[in-house]
Amino acid sequence: MKVRRLPVTFTRDIRRVITRFFDPGGEARIRSVVERISGLSGGQVDRLLDEVFLKFRARHGNIASVFDENYRTAMAMIGMSEDLSHNRRLLIGSYLTAEYSIESAALFNPSIVPHHNQRNLPAGAVRFIMSLRATGEGHVSSIVFRTGLITADHQIQIDPCGRLARPTRVVPDKQYDKPLFRRKLKDIGVHDGAVDLVLDRLADSFTSAQLERAIIEARDAASEKLPFEKSLWDIRWLAHSNYQLELPREAEASEVVIFPQTSNESHGIEDLRMVRFVDDDGAVTYYGTCTAFDGYRVLPQLIETGDFLRVGVHTINGARAQNKGMALFPRRIGGHYVMCSRIDGENLYIMVSDIVHFWETAELLETPRYPWEFVQIGNCGSPLETPEGWLLLTHGVGPMRTYCIGAMLLDLNDPLRVIGCLDEPLITPTEKERDGYVPNVAYSCGAMIHNGRLYLPFATSDMITRIAMVSLDSLLNRLIS
Repeated sequence: MKVRRLPVTFTRDIRRVITRFFDPGGEARIRSVVERISGLSGGQVDRLLDEVFLKFRARHGNIASVFDENYRTAMAMIGMSEDLSHNRRLLIGSYLTAEYSIESAALFNPSIVPHHNQRNLPAGAVRFIMSLRATGEGHVSSIVFRTGLITADHQIQIDPCGRLARPTRVVPDKQYDKPLFRRKLKDIGVHDGAVDLVLDRLADSFTSAQLERAIIEARDAASEKLPFEKSLWDIRWLAHSNYQLELPREAEASEVVIFPQTSNESHGIEDLRMVRFVDDDGAVTYYGTCTAFDGYRVLPQLIETGDFLRVGVHTINGARAQNKGMALFPRRIGGHYVMCSRIDGENLYIMVSDIVHFWETAELLETPRYPWEFVQIGNCGSPLETPEGWLLLTHGVGPMRTYCIGAMLLDLNDPLRVIGCLDEPLITPTEKERDGYVPNVAYSCGAMIHNGRLYLPFATSDMITRIAMVSLDSLLNRLIS
């Protein structure tokens, strides 16, 4: 079985930057900046702002709107509402804005799926969209995208990367479902009495504004014995952890950046595993399982979209929504959602649920059995359906924390039944691939099948991304024999 590494590489680009609100050190420091700029003459303000625009306008889509938004954020933080000129407000906003280089450290852990737009393609070609984990200063991870074509003769054409990097706009979920919201609160251990005081004031479907009013009313009604303030924080935290992202309609996929937005994502969004999910009625949804990291806790999340213009970000809940590496099967099996996971950090499990956001049970699928995976095993993305079974790419950790990529074949109707496993890795880091941000690692978050070939993008040493190709028949024959 021959694994061919293709001449395609995705590397970090230090020029790709987004803007972030810059807090120089709290309210007092922000007030000092505002006061100093307020003391400038109108001419000085205009000249300074012109200089800023000259340096940064071409690096961002609408830098003036960014400055205005960050000015308003700062004024809300310090409780000021001075009547300042438009240019003075923008100049203050520029001092409270910083660029962040999203890919300055690494571009790795890819996942690939067929693109939602397959129009106007050459015969036998398929368009794809690939997600990658981008890491910058402070090891903060975000999700970026690339697109391209796989041709009928197995060539890969990568679309040029967009000039700009556009962060998404966050909007709260329009509606919350009360039974599901209550179930999530129970999942994270919020006091039942506090939950009842808030949710009993709401209809079965409610908005963020209605939730906030219910919280205020419940606080007034709460007894001193009730641990309400901590519960209040937890309720708001859950609401803010479930949100929508609006992507610019004019933006190319390679310009879109899903950057951490909430406190539970403050240290990064990691390892998106995308899947093109086809429901029993034929409806197509793109799901992506990932983890949010706040520096202490790992929180499983589910990203979902139909058109990559509006993306939902929601928590994954339930007794078995633990650890990292969840991967959703691309369709229901026996009417149920099915997920492959590694809930204990060591072994592979199969989980089944009727609600895609809740996972209560898990059954052991496989434990480490070969020397190259004696430390732990996990999946490398969502299973791929073949006539012979579900092709599940895996990773194993062996001596010197070396990560290799393997494969398993699972029964189509009963994914807990293992048909076969590779006894040797499919991909092992070569000598040239061993050095990087995290040495000795070959890792993927998802592959795709096209025209009899498995296309497997994989990261080397948490630094750069390559693509390998292998004959699907050859791989299946090895797994079945």
